[in-house]
Amino acid sequence: MSMELMAPLMFAGLVIFLLLGYPVAFSLAANGLLFALMGIHYGFFDISLMQALPERVLGIIANQTLLAIPFFTFMGLVLERSGMAEDLLETVGQLFGNLRGGLAYAVILVGALLGATTGVVAASVIAMGLISLPIMMRYGYDQRLAAGVIAASGTLAQIIPPSLVLIVLADQLGISVGDLYKGALVPSLVLTGLYIAFVLLITLVKPAAAPALPRGARTLRGRALLRRVGASLLPPLLLIFLVLGTIFLGWATPTEGGAMGASGALALALIKRRLSLDLLKQAMDSTTRLTSFVVFILIGSTVFSLVFRGMDGDLWVEHLLTALPGGALGFLIVVNLLIFVLAFFLDFFEIAFIIIPLLAPVAHKLGIDLIWFGVLIGINMQTSFMHPPFGFALFYLRSVAPKSIRTSAIYRGAIPFVVIQLLMVGLLIAFPGLTGVRHDALSPGVIDVPLEQDGYGDYFLPREWR
Repeated sequence: MSMELMAPLMFAGLVIFLLLGYPVAFSLAANGLLFALMGIHYGFFDISLMQALPERVLGIIANQTLLAIPFFTFMGLVLERSGMAEDLLETVGQLFGNLRGGLAYAVILVGALLGATTGVVAASVIAMGLISLPIMMRYGYDQRLAAGVIAASGTLAQIIPPSLVLIVLADQLGISVGDLYKGALVPSLVLTGLYIAFVLLITLVKPAAAPALPRGARTLRGRALLRRVGASLLPPLLLIFLVLGTIFLGWATPTEGGAMGASGALALALIKRRLSLDLLKQAMDSTTRLTSFVVFILIGSTVFSLVFRGMDGDLWVEHLLTALPGGALGFLIVVNLLIFVLAFFLDFFEIAFIIIPLLAPVAHKLGIDLIWFGVLIGINMQTSFMHPPFGFALFYLRSVAPKSIRTSAIYRGAIPFVVIQLLMVGLLIAFPGLTGVRHDALSPGVIDVPLEQDGYGDYFLPREWR
């Protein structure tokens, strides 16, 4: 067996493990160890490289950036159980109820607000599915439009800061979480605007699909409505400033912002008299499960990447991608197509930990700004929640939707919003300035990036290139 075959076979072995249904973390680690033994047997792998593994695992545990994940997860779960979603949906629904498609506009705007406070897709989709979907059905909304709007609005939590996806992407790309948050802010607002524009188009083409609320259903008017709007919107807006405002102003790191957000969520639940021992137990249990899931995948991906690079797999990927026609633009198109296809089978954590570390050095070598690249990938990975067979937003909505709503209607309703998300990817490729990066972020050719090497033979980008 030749050395050149080891990296492709290792990648193919990982795909086989995943398709057979084995847990991702264990598939990564087992595949890495298996090929390490094969490499040692054939003389292709230096066993001394494995000395780096304990230090890398300790590095994962001590990673301050990843500490933001449990904070933001806990914050989102506490807020979801504090009744904030219900208050927002009822108030914004009353505010836009006299417009055609008013409930759909309310769901989109509330989805954006929940994304900026909770950052948890499951919480957003389930809350809006339980509250808004029955009301939309009662007042004659088209099933597909109602289901699509709720599922798509819930996925805004994946791209609107403080998104967990952006934290993981920043860590894997070796860039600042705060910078990636700033880069994602305008594109996430544009995406929200595109959702609203689609609903507006539907109300013009097919008014019966999204009627206005009847006058009898609009119980709040005048000053009572204004007071309700202020009371409902002020707490989440203050929480958004507490988290994102402090990060953007440089007053706090993302981890510190997450800690303040978790404290703010507890205070809000206490003020609303929703804080209980049972709520805390549920939030801590779910947070522990998600954090453990992330850490185990990270450990597995560390074993895989250490062996993969020891087999010169990073060079194989680099040669494969830099040889694509079209230079940097060709690379971006192929990578986004690849991630879109992988999202049918893998969730965003798995894609981030397996694929992104292989792509980042190539993107830098092609002169692509990593902030722009991270936002592009984040919006593309958002589609993983919206298409079969593992569209979790669709699963969450199906679990709370009335039986009268067909599963096919939920899936068909999601299709236009997947197209909108892909359109947003295209807009970002065409206009990198949306992320705040320089307008020449897409270089025409390959540039020479000065990779540095650590004591274990692993190459990395020096900080001045991140």
